[in-house]
Amino acid sequence: SMPHLSKTQQSRLLHTDRDPIPDVPAIYFVMPTEENTDRICQDLRNQLYESYYLNFISAISRSKLEDIASAALAANAVNQVTKVFDQYLNFITLEDDMFILCNQNKEHISYHAINKPDIMDTDMEAIMDTIVDSLFCFFVTLGAVPIIRCPRGNAAEMVAVKLDKKLRENLRDARNSLFTGDTMGTGQFSFQRPLFVLADRNLDLATPLHHTWTYQALIHDVLDFHLNRVSVEESQGSEASPAGARPKKKNKKSYDLTGADKFWQKHKGSPFPEVAEAVQEELDTYRAQEDEVKRLKSIMGLEGEDDGAISMLSDNTAKLTSAVSSLPELLEKKRLIDLHTNVATAVLDHIKSRKLDVYFEYEEKLMSKSTLDKSLLDIISDPDAGTVEDKMRLFLIYYITSQQPPSEADLEQYKKALVDAGCDLSSLNYIKQWKAFTKMAATPANYGSSGVKPMGLFSRVMNTGSQFVMEGVKNLVLKQHNLPVTRILDNLMEMKSNPVSVLVCFSLSLRPFIFSLISTNIKNAIVFVVGGGNYIEYQNLVDYTKARQGKRVLYGCSELFNAAQFMKQLSQLGQK
Repeated sequence: SMPHLSKTQQSRLLHTDRDPIPDVPAIYFVMPTEENTDRICQDLRNQLYESYYLNFISAISRSKLEDIASAALAANAVNQVTKVFDQYLNFITLEDDMFILCNQNKEHISYHAINKPDIMDTDMEAIMDTIVDSLFCFFVTLGAVPIIRCPRGNAAEMVAVKLDKKLRENLRDARNSLFTGDTMGTGQFSFQRPLFVLADRNLDLATPLHHTWTYQALIHDVLDFHLNRVSVEESQGSEASPAGARPKKKNKKSYDLTGADKFWQKHKGSPFPEVAEAVQEELDTYRAQEDEVKRLKSIMGLEGEDDGAISMLSDNTAKLTSAVSSLPELLEKKRLIDLHTNVATAVLDHIKSRKLDVYFEYEEKLMSKSTLDKSLLDIISDPDAGTVEDKMRLFLIYYITSQQPPSEADLEQYKKALVDAGCDLSSLNYIKQWKAFTKMAATPANYGSSGVKPMGLFSRVMNTGSQFVMEGVKNLVLKQHNLPVTRILDNLMEMKSNPVSVLVCFSLSLRPFIFSLISTNIKNAIVFVVGGGNYIEYQNLVDYTKARQGKRVLYGCSELFNAAQFMKQLSQLGQK
């Protein structure tokens, strides 16, 4: 896949002063911004390179292209501009089945930006155009024209209308259409048009605040995890800094969690206790293999003169050759085990110090309307249970999912407990306005009959020799249930009646000899959340798809945030 360069990195490379290298071709890979095209024109005037290959991440406008052509003409460099490509790559693929929009200024298309009460119509149009441009790039790259479905009356519908128009315009121009010929035969969606479900973040505000229990989503929630790279603070051992001295600066170590990592691919969606057991199992297996290699080396090298060792030679040579030849594989295995031991230990530290298992279990009960075994006030008031942010997240989920808002007296009691715990109530101000509005607009989201069940004690990781001391942490197992976004998809894929909301249907009437008609049995779908998404929702869709053979579902969102980042946006909106 194409490497992702941030705006800063692009600017640093493109906008630095560079010496002419007249016998070298130059390849540009940039966004078609005014700043970038001006710099390309300057490079042409300065005759920096032998030839120019211009690759634009999204389509360049005609006026900007004419500016470059004029500069090339003035610099007598028309023949040196060898190729100009629109690459349609204005999105980032994080997983085989997950993508996010690659916007230069994330705040421009954030939940906060879309939901500002004082937003101007022109600003909203600009946000929608930015999202549509990226989605158009996505479908061009996919080589498929979608069948669009979306709920009525929100930002998702605005995106749907604009995307539908952009696709129609492109299909109308048969000669220059991006959805004909070669492009249509390549993707896995080429035989059947995919269903494209555009959802709005406002349909479900509880899930992005939810404390989670699966490995990937937990890493994103509690650690610094961005574009598949996680940063972990390395523990400095038990020795304390001398009195009066500055505390030691903790080293940060970064790890890339990629598709090549088999352990990650297998366990990123597993409940954390399962991950801890699996890491311990890998560690035990590795130690056994490591001891075998050492033993064979020792027999061959150190005791090679012994008669006994010589007689074992024929037996062991084959074993040693096999062990040594698998050494690189063994070392790579060791690297991955170390990686997951460090990452899982860092996650476990957060679970234990913040009682995240208690939060996860309680929130699951709130969302599924199950019987609660303790009072919400007790958790908020417990100084040992979680951070200020954890308490606020829990209360917001209670407020969002309750059928009836608490009475004024109860609300005052909760607010006092939250303030006493050190919480900032700005996010609650916004959620109150949002809840009042959604109550008028539609029925609240249904979270289904979710739930968790505690299992017996951990077997492998409760041993004294384990890396993971799991005492005090509940061994919770998730019960499969569909979150609101998954429920909308399920209703559409299975052709059920749709109680969630009235859906708008955009189905481009296309020439039948190019596109097959929509069949009643939809196999491929893309779910996209306008206003931001999260790994909890992504994992829920992955689990939903696993249970349905022959179906393929992709998940995308305008931005990917964890609960802390989302809370910050809610607080900003609550301060307005």
